[in-house]
Order: sequence, then C-alpha cells, then structure tokens
Amino acid sequence: MGSTGAPAAFFDVDGTLLSVQSGLLYVQSLRREGLLGLGDLLRILWGYVTYRLGVMNIARLAEVTGRWLVGRSEESVLDHAAAWYRDEVHQHLRPEIVAKLEGHRADGDVIALLTSGTRYLTDFVREDLGVEFSLHTQVEVVDGRFTGRGIEPFCYGRGKIFWAERFASEHGIDLARSYFYSDSIVDLPMMKRVGFPVAVYPDARLRVEAKRRGWPIIDSPSSPHATHGTGSAA
Repeated sequence: MGSTGAPAAFFDVDGTLLSVQSGLLYVQSLRREGLLGLGDLLRILWGYVTYRLGVMNIARLAEVTGRWLVGRSEESVLDHAAAWYRDEVHQHLRPEIVAKLEGHRADGDVIALLTSGTRYLTDFVREDLGVEFSLHTQVEVVDGRFTGRGIEPFCYGRGKIFWAERFASEHGIDLARSYFYSDSIVDLPMMKRVGFPVAVYPDARLRVEAKRRGWPIIDSPSSPHATHGTGSAA
C-alpha cells in the first residue's frame, strides 16, 4: 500500500534562502552596538572558523556562542533581533529561492524552515515569508533569561533528521515525497532522507555529491529551477 502522507518542502536558511551567514552579521552588529566585548567577539569568530573547518563540533560552538547570552533577557534579545533582521538581513533573501518556496506554496505543499539557527533569526524569516513552521536549534530560557545552554539534539547535521521526522509524524508528512533545499555538505544526511533534495549554491563538497547523485543544482539567479519529480535521494 502506498503512502498517503502529504509532501513538504523544507528550506535551510543561511546560504540557501539567505545569501549570507547570518551569524556573522549578528556578532558584527552586536559589536558595533557595544553589546559584545572584543574578547567574546574573537572567541565567537574563532569558534565559527574552526567549526566551518570541521575542527569544532556543533555542541562546542553552541557553548562558545552562548556565553554572552547568559543572564540576558530573552525579550531584549528578541527586540534587538527584530531590528537587526529588518535593517541588515531581509535584504539578503534570495529572490530565486523565495520563488521556489512560493511555487511549493502554490502547489499546496507544507512549507517549513529547517535550520541550525535559532528562533532569533528564523521567527523573522518565517514571518517575513508567511511560513507557518520553523524547525530550528533551541536554547534554554529559564524565567525569561538565557542560561547559555543549548537544547539537544541540535537542528544540525543528522539532528535535522530527528526534527524533520518528528514534524512529519505530527503533521502527516511523507518525507519520500518531500523536498529539501540546502547549500551545505553538512546537510547531506537530511538531503538523503527526502525524496527530492535540491542543492542551492552548494559548497564544493555538496556540489560533487549533487552531481554524482543527479540532484538538481541551483547556482545562479538564472539557473533553471528544479522541477517537481526530478532528482532523488538515491
């Protein structure tokens, strides 16, 4: 008996819907506004670089980046993040990928953001694009203040499978009929989990994998858009 689950379209955010890495924009903004000391800035940037090089794991990076949050009010961070998104991030949305999202919406697919970022970015992207669902990394808040700890599993690497499978179970989604758009080789496990992965401005390693597997690649505003039913996780 075939599956009767609905298809979904999952979208990574940094490097996919956005042409930038928002985390770097955020720490630069905090530094300019005097909300982040030089020591914290250097520690976070070093953590990010070593993370991208594969030397630091996501749990350690979360620990490093979470230190400056300890004791801060979540409300104040949300207020700051809202202004930051409006002034510095919104402009980096990729129109061609937003158009893909709108195409899935028109087809009646369930749309969800699936990102290693936190709600302090994804809430605003989701609201901006009129997307109902966001699966993202969660951080601990107690009595309205940050503890500096992340909540595992992080929505990163294979952790994205955990959150996507839970979401699929809760919402009647068939992952074999679903799409995932991403730019990073880190997302390879999740791309293999869906029926229709699409590489968006892929990094070098993901480009190799996408070509080898016959997955659609979007790598310029004029790229032919991936069509439904092409590419697979085989």
